[in-house]
Amino acid sequence: MRKRVTKAGAGGPAFSTSSEAGAIVAALLVALSGCTMGPNYKRPPVNVPDTFRNQTEAQPGNSIGDEKWFDIYKDEELQKLIRAAIAQNYDVRIAASRILQAQAQIGLARSQSFPQLSGTFGYTGEKVGSFAFDVFELLGGISWDPDFWGKYRRMTEAARADFLASEWNRREVRLTVVLNVATAYFQLRELDLELEIAQQTLKSRRESLQLTETLSNGGAASLLDVRQAEQLVETAAETIPAAEQQIAITEDLLSTLIGENPHAIPRGRTLIEQPMPAAVPAGLPSRLLGRRPDIQSAEQQLVAANAQIGVARAAFFPDLPLTGQFGGESVQLAGLFTHSGWDFTAPLTQPIFTAGRLKSNLKLVEAQREQAVLAYQQTIQQAFRQVSDALISYTKDREFRERQQALTTAAQGAAHLSEIRYTGGAASYLEVLTNETNYFSAELNLARAELSERLSLVQLYAALGGGWEQ
Repeated sequence: MRKRVTKAGAGGPAFSTSSEAGAIVAALLVALSGCTMGPNYKRPPVNVPDTFRNQTEAQPGNSIGDEKWFDIYKDEELQKLIRAAIAQNYDVRIAASRILQAQAQIGLARSQSFPQLSGTFGYTGEKVGSFAFDVFELLGGISWDPDFWGKYRRMTEAARADFLASEWNRREVRLTVVLNVATAYFQLRELDLELEIAQQTLKSRRESLQLTETLSNGGAASLLDVRQAEQLVETAAETIPAAEQQIAITEDLLSTLIGENPHAIPRGRTLIEQPMPAAVPAGLPSRLLGRRPDIQSAEQQLVAANAQIGVARAAFFPDLPLTGQFGGESVQLAGLFTHSGWDFTAPLTQPIFTAGRLKSNLKLVEAQREQAVLAYQQTIQQAFRQVSDALISYTKDREFRERQQALTTAAQGAAHLSEIRYTGGAASYLEVLTNETNYFSAELNLARAELSERLSLVQLYAALGGGWEQ
């Protein structure tokens, strides 16, 4: 640079011609009218059914997936847990940090299409024998790679699509967290119900054992009856430690989901008190494309892959980076602005032989785009399957719960009648043992059926894209 600028006292600028200025203006005009390589994004065709399989709506309209999560899960304690998870869950926070990274990538991509300016101010002091020299230097540099073929515009387009994909990924993570918290909470309340059933059964059977021992002491019952009554007591007692173990494990899971160390979880409504909607409309399958975060994310990944084709195609064409330097040197500080010079270069670079590198890169990004298309279509197909599975599960789980409820009522009646018959001497204690065992199992199975019905609602709500909206 020092060889190009004018020393103080040597006269005017080293280079100053109107032809060079005109070249700069011409380059600017050409850059502004540059084209954009590569295909513009167009959504690929998708086979969307008119209705979901197993859909019971005669005329699909609104969907339960459009509802906010706090309108579906009305338990206040569950709502507190979900809010805590959205704010503190590590997966949600990690997804949010990825959004910041993607946002920064947009800025990096956009910056390459603008001129870059740098400046340097320097001072050099020298002494040779009895002579001392002071040299002041002010240098500036400008560089610009005009986006003739839209390379940087496509890179910015890809970065913006990656940013939107990250945003939809964050919503997908939030949906999953809401799903997991609701699932774990309902499982916890079902375990509480199992523990309550076991404790009540144990209390009742201990009273029955005392009565049987009294009858045996009076000669009205055999030792076998006592042993069978003891068997009923121990059958109920052995389920309590297992239930308590699972309760503690589930509480630890919920604690982790809300981003906290393991601790006891406050309870709200019982499992039976958790409200169930009278109807669960699925809506139109076409609306699922815009509501499910995983589908939206897959499409944005496709947009980014499509834009990369333009970047790869632009590499085949000439590149004209513009660089310039300006500044001055002077033994006096004031002379920096009166005696200066500048130079400007515009080398045209055209790839001639790259041993197939550019073609291979283009084939690579085209194949990646094809993969993104297939991934997008696969995501949609899987979404339709998940909704269909959730619809049939919800319907059949409700039917099973109703049948299990009737079975439990019948088992309760049989156990009560067998107790009366045994007390009256009309039946053996084996009959009591059998019917009590059946009733206890029916009660536990009913609790699990209640859980399955509610979990199927949770799965259906998530499958329809519900749960990520605040």
